[in-house]
Amino acid sequence: MKKTVFSAMRPTGKLHLGHLVGALHNWLLLQKEHKCIFGIVDWHALMGEYEQSLEIKDNVIEMAADWIACGIDPEKSIIFVQSQVPEHLELQMMFSCITPLGWLERNPTYKEQLREIKTRDLQTYGFLGYPVLQAADILLYKANAVPIGEDQLPHLELTREISRRFNHIFKKEIFEDCEAILTETPRLLGLDGRKMSKSYNNAINLSDTPEQIASKSKVMITDTKRIKLTDKGHPEECNVYSYYNVFAPQQTKDVYQWCSKAEKGCSDCKKILSQEITEQLKEIREKRAKLIEDKNKIRDILEAGKQKARQIAQKTLEEVRGVVFG
Repeated sequence: MKKTVFSAMRPTGKLHLGHLVGALHNWLLLQKEHKCIFGIVDWHALMGEYEQSLEIKDNVIEMAADWIACGIDPEKSIIFVQSQVPEHLELQMMFSCITPLGWLERNPTYKEQLREIKTRDLQTYGFLGYPVLQAADILLYKANAVPIGEDQLPHLELTREISRRFNHIFKKEIFEDCEAILTETPRLLGLDGRKMSKSYNNAINLSDTPEQIASKSKVMITDTKRIKLTDKGHPEECNVYSYYNVFAPQQTKDVYQWCSKAEKGCSDCKKILSQEITEQLKEIREKRAKLIEDKNKIRDILEAGKQKARQIAQKTLEEVRGVVFG
């Protein structure tokens, strides 16, 4: 059965390999079977990046270029910018009126980010309420499926709780429960073995040149137990080997052999990996370069997506206003 699928990304910086294998590859599969709506959620970006707000506008164009270069087709899917569809904030406001404060304060991601992110002040009303906007994003389009990993299940459950509470208070089944499309994504750490993140500057970006990919690959953390070339390695503990599993699975047997038996050094291993990644990103990089040459074309695509998104959003808001205000 064809579903309405909603998913989104925050335009907070360049897209990297983690985005490619963690989301975009799955989006391409969903696009073939379902009605997909993909949002560039700049309001969400502003909630955490308000001190660098001037960067968001350019990041929106860069993200759209990455998506289209990877194969997200604006003829098959709706691609739009969140702030260009004002109904998102209107529905968020209505949901804010009925969402108990305790639901937001118990959000595990909220507590985790407050604990771990020390470079930005996230003690704001907007950041606390981001799950309410997230619920509005999904429910505005009556989406009945959202692709997520298991760690994001609490977010979707909060969306369900908000929609049920709305239906209960206003005594009309406006919104249905949205199901999770659980996606198994490869575990891909940053080049330094930490979580892949813009703030750590530890990722290979989709827009990187072959020279940049080679340079970044050289500094990848490998097996810390392998000190000398003659030392036998432990591939299962090596971050470089995990990249082979994702980007060159046909070579993993050979890599395991030459690493565990000290037949090749880590430098050679990383050089071969960089060549594999460069080749896999070649088509994306070429398509992206052509798109960026004509940013007005990207803006036209986003404008068309906005019009399609608003047609759906306005219909939902008409229903919502009807039960709230009569």
